[in-house]
Amino acid sequence: MSDKQATPDGAVEGVVPTTAAERLGSLDFIRGFAVLGILAANIVAFGQPWSAYSWPDGFLSGHGQTADWLWVAQFVLIDGKMRGLFTLLFGAGMALFMEKAWERGASRMLLARRLVFLLLFGLVHFFLIWRGDILVLYSIAGFATMGFLRWEPRQLLTLGLIGYVMGALFYTLAIGSAYFIADTAMGEGVAMEQARAAIEEGKQASITDDQIELPIMTEGNYADFVQHNLVEHAGDPINGIFLMIFETAPLILIGMAFYRFGWFGSGGATGKRKAWGWAMLLAGGGLSLAMGLWVKAGGFTYWGTMAAMMPFSMLPRLLMTLGLALLLALYGNQANGWLAERLSAAGRAAFSNYLGTSAFMMLIFHPWAGGLWGELTRSELYLVVALGWAVMLAWSKPWLARYRYGPLEWLWRCLTYWRLFPLRR
Repeated sequence: MSDKQATPDGAVEGVVPTTAAERLGSLDFIRGFAVLGILAANIVAFGQPWSAYSWPDGFLSGHGQTADWLWVAQFVLIDGKMRGLFTLLFGAGMALFMEKAWERGASRMLLARRLVFLLLFGLVHFFLIWRGDILVLYSIAGFATMGFLRWEPRQLLTLGLIGYVMGALFYTLAIGSAYFIADTAMGEGVAMEQARAAIEEGKQASITDDQIELPIMTEGNYADFVQHNLVEHAGDPINGIFLMIFETAPLILIGMAFYRFGWFGSGGATGKRKAWGWAMLLAGGGLSLAMGLWVKAGGFTYWGTMAAMMPFSMLPRLLMTLGLALLLALYGNQANGWLAERLSAAGRAAFSNYLGTSAFMMLIFHPWAGGLWGELTRSELYLVVALGWAVMLAWSKPWLARYRYGPLEWLWRCLTYWRLFPLRR
């Protein structure tokens, strides 16, 4: 750190201080936007085999020309950006939480306890509801970044950006190399024979697991589903941490910096923030569109889609995520009307909406409930997304008119402080 020190309330010497309310700004509005977007990002993994999340050939219901273009649209507009927004907000939430904790004389142990219970929520979510959980990763990444909470915002932003770029390089070597070996001339020849075999084995392992899961998700019961998760995927939460930590931890640091700079608020040079927001959004969007068209032209190969979804799109995705964050913050601070109010309410209950949506999707798709798993096309899955959005927007505002917190937000708060808080207003 430099000689400038952060004070317990989050103000930094040498930086124009703002109040917590000014820095808080439109967090709820952006969080509501992101939690709705997360459903659109995850809907394929809810309603189709896991490999279909990135690979169109994984669809059981077919994937025609219209669906191919929808893949491109989702890749450009949704995939990774909503998770990125959610991660930025998680970092901002950590900074806000500790700012208030320090004001009351508490230490980082309070945040540590909060993260431990988040880990437990995530494990329950993963094994009992849906394997696409992100809470376990957030808990571990939170522990990895909580030591930086007193850093200056410029230092947080710099460290986050450097860490993100290094993560992109790591993922390119780890995952992008599989594409070059499997799909290009680089993998030809005797010298690459073992590498090609290992990569093909990884692809077949994913397809085989989809085949094992097929009877469970079409004819099985809930106990079969849980047993499969516990037996076949017990190590997946750990694998997910190693896979995603180099993107998630840097974004958390950047989210802390955004909050401390006041970029989620309404003050400062709004014109400059708007210009930067549009520039990054359009630049990242253009690069993402070019990449999506490249994947489509290449025939949506397994490793081509995997490489595009993860390492190759990381830098364009970062530009779009940061641009969206800046623009949504500016809009959210001025927005009014029923939709803005409903989005903000959905954001205030984002934890309940995130986990509740997973349970709702389970009721729609699992064979012992709605039984639609593997049945819907990509277009039809988006109709389910619209239904999920309607539910989130419908319940959050009237609930929060009567209660102080969302139901799971209240439970998490009670567990964190280890005391019972009043729920009713």
